[in-house]
Amino acid sequence: MLNRGYAYITIVSNKDHGRTLLSHLASLYPHSTLQGWQQNLNNREVTVNGVTATGSESLTSGQTLVWNRPPWIEPDSPQHFEVLFDDPHLLAVNKPGGLPTLPGGGFMENTLLRLVQKQTPNANPVHRLGRATSGIVLFAKTPQAAAKISANWNTPRIQKIYRALAQNIAQHDAYEILTPIGLVPHPRIGSVWAANPNGKPSKSLAKVISRTTSTTTFEVSLNSGRPHQIRIHLASIGHPLVGDPLYGSTGQPLENLPGLPGDGGYFLHAQFLRFHHPITGEQINLEAALPSGFSLHQ
Repeated sequence: MLNRGYAYITIVSNKDHGRTLLSHLASLYPHSTLQGWQQNLNNREVTVNGVTATGSESLTSGQTLVWNRPPWIEPDSPQHFEVLFDDPHLLAVNKPGGLPTLPGGGFMENTLLRLVQKQTPNANPVHRLGRATSGIVLFAKTPQAAAKISANWNTPRIQKIYRALAQNIAQHDAYEILTPIGLVPHPRIGSVWAANPNGKPSKSLAKVISRTTSTTTFEVSLNSGRPHQIRIHLASIGHPLVGDPLYGSTGQPLENLPGLPGDGGYFLHAQFLRFHHPITGEQINLEAALPSGFSLHQ
Protein backbone atom coordinates (compact mmCIF):
# COMPACT_ATOMS: atom_id res chain seq x y z
CA MET A 1 0.00 0.00 0.00
CA LEU A 2 1.28 3.46 -0.93
CA ASN A 3 0.52 5.75 2.00
CA ARG A 4 0.19 9.54 2.09
CA GLY A 5 3.59 10.24 3.61
CA TYR A 6 4.10 11.65 7.08
CA ALA A 7 5.42 14.76 8.80
CA TYR A 8 7.75 13.90 11.72
CA ILE A 9 7.88 16.90 14.07
CA THR A 10 10.46 17.41 16.84
CA ILE A 11 11.62 20.31 19.01
CA VAL A 12 15.36 20.96 19.42
CA SER A 13 16.35 20.32 23.05
CA ASN A 14 18.96 22.15 25.10
CA LYS A 15 21.46 19.30 24.71
CA ASP A 16 21.33 19.62 20.91
CA HIS A 17 21.77 23.41 20.90
CA GLY A 18 24.64 24.31 18.57
CA ARG A 19 24.76 21.03 16.64
CA THR A 20 24.52 21.10 12.88
CA LEU A 21 21.18 19.99 11.51
CA LEU A 22 22.73 17.19 9.45
CA SER A 23 24.45 15.52 12.42
CA HIS A 24 21.34 15.99 14.55
CA LEU A 25 19.10 14.28 11.98
CA ALA A 26 21.49 11.34 11.65
CA SER A 27 21.47 10.80 15.43
CA LEU A 28 17.73 11.41 15.79
CA TYR A 29 16.82 8.98 12.99
CA PRO A 30 19.74 6.49 12.91
CA HIS A 31 18.08 4.27 10.30
CA SER A 32 19.65 6.53 7.64
CA THR A 33 23.30 7.54 7.14
CA LEU A 34 24.69 11.06 6.93
CA GLN A 35 24.72 10.66 3.15
CA GLY A 36 21.10 9.51 3.17
CA TRP A 37 20.04 12.49 5.25
CA GLN A 38 21.93 14.88 3.00
CA GLN A 39 19.96 13.47 0.07
CA ASN A 40 16.70 14.02 1.98
CA LEU A 41 17.80 17.60 2.64
CA ASN A 42 18.69 18.08 -1.02
CA ASN A 43 15.17 16.84 -1.82
CA ARG A 44 13.80 19.72 0.31
CA GLU A 45 12.13 17.35 2.78
CA VAL A 46 13.27 19.10 6.00
CA THR A 47 12.32 22.50 7.42
CA VAL A 48 13.52 24.42 10.49
CA ASN A 49 10.87 26.80 11.85
CA GLY A 50 9.11 26.54 8.50
CA VAL A 51 12.16 27.33 6.35
CA THR A 52 13.54 24.68 3.99
CA ALA A 53 16.90 23.54 5.40
CA THR A 54 20.21 22.56 3.78
CA GLY A 55 21.77 20.65 6.68
CA SER A 56 24.56 23.09 7.54
CA GLU A 57 22.38 25.12 9.92
CA SER A 58 23.47 25.46 13.53
CA LEU A 59 20.50 24.53 15.69
CA THR A 60 19.01 26.58 18.52
CA SER A 61 17.04 25.01 21.37
CA GLY A 62 13.31 25.42 20.90
CA GLN A 63 13.39 25.33 17.11
CA THR A 64 10.81 23.14 15.36
CA LEU A 65 12.15 20.54 12.93
CA VAL A 66 9.83 18.90 10.43
CA TRP A 67 10.79 15.98 8.19
CA ASN A 68 8.16 15.71 5.47
CA ARG A 69 8.69 12.08 4.52
CA PRO A 70 7.32 11.43 1.01
CA PRO A 71 4.73 8.67 0.48
CA TRP A 72 6.20 5.16 0.63
CA ILE A 73 4.97 1.61 0.04
CA GLU A 74 4.30 -0.01 3.40
CA PRO A 75 5.10 -3.66 4.16
CA ASP A 76 2.14 -6.00 3.88
CA SER A 77 0.26 -6.88 7.06
CA PRO A 78 -2.94 -8.77 7.92
CA GLN A 79 -6.06 -6.73 7.16
CA HIS A 80 -8.56 -8.41 9.45
CA PHE A 81 -9.56 -8.52 13.11
CA GLU A 82 -12.24 -10.24 15.19
CA VAL A 83 -14.66 -8.22 17.33
CA LEU A 84 -14.88 -9.67 20.86
CA PHE A 85 -16.97 -6.97 22.58
CA ASP A 86 -18.82 -3.90 21.34
CA ASP A 87 -21.05 -1.42 23.15
CA PRO A 88 -21.46 2.39 23.14
CA HIS A 89 -18.37 2.86 25.35
CA LEU A 90 -15.89 0.09 24.54
CA LEU A 91 -14.69 -2.08 21.67
CA ALA A 92 -12.43 -5.11 22.11
CA VAL A 93 -10.88 -6.94 19.18
CA ASN A 94 -8.60 -9.92 18.60
CA LYS A 95 -5.56 -8.57 16.72
CA PRO A 96 -3.68 -10.94 14.40
CA GLY A 97 0.08 -11.25 14.73
CA GLY A 98 1.93 -9.14 12.17
CA LEU A 99 -0.46 -6.17 12.31
CA PRO A 100 0.86 -3.08 14.15
CA THR A 101 -1.53 -1.57 16.69
CA LEU A 102 -0.50 2.05 16.00
CA PRO A 103 1.37 3.91 13.24
CA GLY A 104 5.17 3.74 13.47
CA GLY A 105 8.18 1.79 12.26
CA GLY A 106 7.33 2.20 8.57
CA PHE A 107 3.59 1.54 9.05
CA MET A 108 1.02 4.33 8.77
CA GLU A 109 -2.03 2.87 7.02
CA ASN A 110 -1.51 -0.89 7.55
CA THR A 111 -2.38 -0.70 11.25
CA LEU A 112 -5.13 -1.96 13.54
CA LEU A 113 -6.01 1.65 14.43
CA ARG A 114 -6.72 2.54 10.79
CA LEU A 115 -8.71 -0.66 10.19
CA VAL A 116 -10.85 -0.19 13.31
CA GLN A 117 -11.47 3.51 12.71
CA LYS A 118 -12.79 2.80 9.21
CA GLN A 119 -15.70 1.07 10.96
CA THR A 120 -15.71 2.94 14.29
CA PRO A 121 -14.19 6.42 13.83
CA ASN A 122 -14.41 7.37 17.53
CA ALA A 123 -12.54 4.28 18.83
CA ASN A 124 -9.05 4.78 20.26
CA PRO A 125 -6.87 2.06 21.83
CA VAL A 126 -6.18 2.39 25.56
CA HIS A 127 -3.03 0.24 25.22
CA ARG A 128 -1.01 -1.44 22.49
CA LEU A 129 0.36 -4.84 21.59
CA GLY A 130 3.63 -5.38 19.73
CA ARG A 131 3.25 -5.99 16.01
CA ALA A 132 4.05 -9.72 16.29
CA THR A 133 1.90 -10.19 19.42
CA SER A 134 -1.66 -11.38 18.83
CA GLY A 135 -4.72 -11.12 21.01
CA ILE A 136 -6.99 -8.67 22.81
CA VAL A 137 -6.73 -4.94 22.19
CA LEU A 138 -9.22 -2.73 24.04
CA PHE A 139 -10.52 0.51 22.50
CA ALA A 140 -12.48 3.29 24.21
CA LYS A 141 -15.21 5.13 22.31
CA THR A 142 -15.75 7.97 24.78
CA PRO A 143 -13.39 10.20 26.78
CA GLN A 144 -15.02 9.06 30.03
CA ALA A 145 -14.39 5.38 29.31
CA ALA A 146 -10.85 6.11 28.14
CA ALA A 147 -9.99 8.06 31.30
CA LYS A 148 -11.30 5.41 33.70
CA ILE A 149 -9.73 2.46 31.88
CA SER A 150 -6.38 4.24 31.51
CA ALA A 151 -6.31 5.15 35.21
CA ASN A 152 -6.75 1.50 36.18
CA TRP A 153 -4.74 -0.14 33.41
CA ASN A 154 -1.60 -0.99 35.41
CA THR A 155 -3.46 -1.86 38.61
CA PRO A 156 -4.94 -5.16 39.86
CA ARG A 157 -8.38 -3.87 38.82
CA ILE A 158 -7.59 -4.97 35.27
CA GLN A 159 -6.38 -8.54 34.87
CA LYS A 160 -4.27 -9.22 31.76
CA ILE A 161 -3.21 -12.80 31.02
CA TYR A 162 -0.97 -13.84 28.13
CA ARG A 163 0.09 -17.16 26.61
CA ALA A 164 3.78 -17.39 25.71
CA LEU A 165 5.79 -20.17 24.02
CA ALA A 166 9.31 -20.09 25.46
CA GLN A 167 12.61 -21.84 24.92
CA ASN A 168 14.00 -24.46 27.33
CA ILE A 169 12.27 -26.59 29.97
CA ALA A 170 11.11 -24.78 33.10
CA GLN A 171 12.40 -26.30 36.33
CA HIS A 172 9.58 -24.86 38.45
CA ASP A 173 5.83 -24.63 37.95
CA ALA A 174 5.53 -20.91 38.72
CA TYR A 175 7.76 -17.83 38.81
CA GLU A 176 7.45 -14.34 40.24
CA ILE A 177 9.67 -12.20 38.00
CA LEU A 178 10.81 -8.81 39.32
CA THR A 179 13.54 -7.95 36.80
CA PRO A 180 13.78 -4.13 36.40
CA ILE A 181 13.36 -2.88 32.82
CA GLY A 182 15.23 0.08 31.33
CA LEU A 183 17.03 1.25 28.24
CA VAL A 184 20.28 -0.49 27.18
CA PRO A 185 22.49 -0.01 24.09
CA HIS A 186 21.44 -1.57 20.79
CA PRO A 187 23.89 -1.58 17.86
CA ARG A 188 21.30 -0.77 15.18
CA ILE A 189 18.90 1.72 16.77
CA GLY A 190 20.89 3.24 19.63
CA SER A 191 18.93 1.86 22.58
CA VAL A 192 16.18 -0.60 23.41
CA TRP A 193 14.17 -1.67 26.46
CA ALA A 194 15.70 -4.69 28.20
CA ALA A 195 16.67 -6.12 31.58
CA ASN A 196 18.54 -3.36 33.40
CA PRO A 197 19.34 -3.32 37.16
CA ASN A 198 18.90 0.47 37.09
CA GLY A 199 15.56 0.26 35.26
CA LYS A 200 12.00 0.69 36.46
CA PRO A 201 10.39 -1.82 38.86
CA SER A 202 8.43 -4.49 37.00
CA LYS A 203 6.48 -7.57 38.02
CA SER A 204 5.16 -10.60 36.11
CA LEU A 205 3.72 -13.88 37.35
CA ALA A 206 4.48 -16.84 35.05
CA LYS A 207 2.73 -20.22 35.47
CA VAL A 208 3.72 -23.28 33.45
CA ILE A 209 0.91 -24.61 31.23
CA SER A 210 2.84 -27.38 29.46
CA ARG A 211 6.35 -28.59 28.59
CA THR A 212 7.86 -30.35 25.57
CA THR A 213 11.38 -31.74 25.18
CA SER A 214 12.71 -28.24 24.44
CA THR A 215 10.02 -25.64 25.18
CA THR A 216 7.70 -24.40 27.92
CA THR A 217 4.31 -22.78 27.47
CA PHE A 218 3.64 -20.14 30.13
CA GLU A 219 0.56 -18.28 31.23
CA VAL A 220 1.79 -14.82 32.25
CA SER A 221 -0.07 -12.21 34.32
CA LEU A 222 1.22 -8.64 34.27
CA ASN A 223 1.37 -6.47 37.38
CA SER A 224 3.11 -3.61 35.56
CA GLY A 225 3.16 -2.41 31.97
CA ARG A 226 6.73 -1.95 30.76
CA PRO A 227 7.61 -2.15 27.04
CA HIS A 228 8.21 -5.75 25.89
CA GLN A 229 7.80 -6.84 29.52
CA ILE A 230 6.89 -10.49 28.94
CA ARG A 231 9.63 -11.02 26.35
CA ILE A 232 12.22 -9.44 28.66
CA HIS A 233 11.02 -11.09 31.86
CA LEU A 234 10.85 -14.64 30.53
CA ALA A 235 14.22 -14.21 28.82
CA SER A 236 15.72 -12.90 32.07
CA ILE A 237 14.93 -16.22 33.83
CA GLY A 238 16.42 -18.26 30.99
CA HIS A 239 13.31 -18.69 28.82
CA PRO A 240 13.40 -16.35 25.79
CA LEU A 241 10.36 -16.68 23.56
CA VAL A 242 10.72 -19.24 20.79
CA GLY A 243 11.79 -17.34 17.67
CA ASP A 244 12.44 -14.01 19.44
CA PRO A 245 15.00 -12.17 17.26
CA LEU A 246 15.87 -9.57 19.89
CA TYR A 247 16.20 -10.96 23.44
CA GLY A 248 18.62 -13.62 24.64
CA SER A 249 18.62 -15.71 27.81
CA THR A 250 19.60 -12.80 30.09
CA GLY A 251 16.83 -10.45 28.98
CA GLN A 252 19.42 -8.41 27.10
CA PRO A 253 19.68 -7.96 23.31
CA LEU A 254 21.34 -10.91 21.57
CA GLU A 255 25.08 -10.39 21.22
CA ASN A 256 25.26 -11.30 17.52
CA LEU A 257 23.19 -8.94 15.39
CA PRO A 258 20.08 -8.59 17.53
CA GLY A 259 16.83 -7.91 15.69
CA LEU A 260 14.60 -4.87 16.08
CA PRO A 261 11.77 -4.58 18.63
CA GLY A 262 9.10 -4.83 15.94
CA ASP A 263 10.53 -7.94 14.26
CA GLY A 264 8.32 -11.03 14.47
CA GLY A 265 8.87 -14.76 14.71
CA TYR A 266 7.91 -15.28 18.36
CA PHE A 267 4.70 -16.61 19.91
CA LEU A 268 2.95 -14.28 22.38
CA HIS A 269 -0.82 -13.93 22.69
CA ALA A 270 -2.97 -11.65 24.87
CA GLN A 271 -5.53 -14.32 25.75
CA PHE A 272 -7.66 -13.01 28.65
CA LEU A 273 -8.75 -9.55 29.81
CA ARG A 274 -10.97 -9.14 32.89
CA PHE A 275 -12.21 -5.86 34.37
CA HIS A 276 -15.28 -3.98 35.53
CA HIS A 277 -16.93 -1.88 32.84
CA PRO A 278 -15.91 1.76 33.44
CA ILE A 279 -19.47 3.06 32.91
CA THR A 280 -21.90 0.26 33.84
CA GLY A 281 -19.76 -1.47 36.46
CA GLU A 282 -20.54 -4.95 35.11
CA GLN A 283 -17.82 -7.63 35.10
CA ILE A 284 -16.32 -8.07 31.63
CA ASN A 285 -14.48 -11.33 30.83
CA LEU A 286 -12.85 -11.41 27.41
CA GLU A 287 -11.03 -14.30 25.77
CA ALA A 288 -9.24 -14.38 22.39
CA ALA A 289 -8.75 -17.83 20.87
CA LEU A 290 -5.14 -18.94 20.47
CA PRO A 291 -3.75 -18.57 16.94
CA SER A 292 -2.88 -21.77 15.10
CA GLY A 293 0.87 -21.19 15.48
CA PHE A 294 0.77 -22.16 19.14
CA SER A 295 -0.69 -25.64 18.56
CA LEU A 296 1.66 -26.25 15.62
CA HIS A 297 4.72 -25.65 17.81
CA GLN A 298 3.63 -27.38 21.00
